[in-house]
Amino acid sequence: MTFKTNKEPRMDSDSGEYEQRLASEKDFYKDCKNVSDLPPIFRYWADNHLMPTFKKFGFATPEHFFFREIERYVNLSKSENIRIISVGAGNCDVETYIAQHLIHENIHNFTIECLDINEDMLARGKAYTQENDVSKYISQVVGDFNNWVPDGKYNIVIANQSLHHVINLEGLFDAITSCLLPNGRFLVSDMIGRNGHQRWPEALKALTPFWDEMPDNYKYNQLLKRYEENYINYDCSTEGFEGIRSQDILPLLIDRFNFDLFLPFANIIMVFIDRAFGHNFNNEADWDRGFIDRVQKADIDGINARALSPTQMIASLCIEEVEMRKSGHLTPEFCVRAID
Repeated sequence: MTFKTNKEPRMDSDSGEYEQRLASEKDFYKDCKNVSDLPPIFRYWADNHLMPTFKKFGFATPEHFFFREIERYVNLSKSENIRIISVGAGNCDVETYIAQHLIHENIHNFTIECLDINEDMLARGKAYTQENDVSKYISQVVGDFNNWVPDGKYNIVIANQSLHHVINLEGLFDAITSCLLPNGRFLVSDMIGRNGHQRWPEALKALTPFWDEMPDNYKYNQLLKRYEENYINYDCSTEGFEGIRSQDILPLLIDRFNFDLFLPFANIIMVFIDRAFGHNFNNEADWDRGFIDRVQKADIDGINARALSPTQMIASLCIEEVEMRKSGHLTPEFCVRAID
């Protein structure tokens, strides 16, 4: 089955607009030492609503997911050397976490290549791996995942919150299918909602009643430094690559891979717990927690009824046919949002 993707014209990776966006992106992340500076209310939500589902599949957090799936692969595979590449690795913090945990489990027959176009981030990553005594397992590779040509075959390919920055998704996914070993895995934690992290009309309708009941001081956008009496459906893909083709990720993965594991989650809840407005909440206050719990319930009910589509995903993908591990009836096909 082939799904429709974004009909809007896409810029070529050799165009002037691409170069401008690339410069903006590199400049933004040049001094970004913590790309996941999430508010405390996010942790409350994750611990109470996300982690219980994750634990049913053997892990507790997205970082833990990568380690557990690689450990699972090592235990099932007869490969003597496990070659791993992480596309869009940034500061190499997740890759360092993976290496530390593999070593703790007495797994040493692996290497991780960290691919990223931002040399400043990779330099921080190299220093971080050295500080944590895993540098002999991890190398840094400067390269653009929009034009990546694999150097040989890999057992594991990792994409941790990087696919929503990719313009040439088709090219990247084709490169991954070409370099993935027959029993290899493509491990993904990423965003699959509307481009630019906007909300689709049905999601806007669902979140508006919750927005209207929030105190005014909770409506201050900490990222854009503005008060929003009514929620502004902001397109954050207008300058860099943030969310540039988020809505195309899941349809393209369905067309090119089989799913070994698929766990989708979150839609309107992300508006209230992410960096823009999440810092306005007190994760220890009863009203704040109750509010988040109610939004979460509306999210789950909407996604289960297909009235809302999930905007986040954790997945293990492969080339061969496998029996999918999933949560109830939430298959990849069920979770694709039809584009008008």
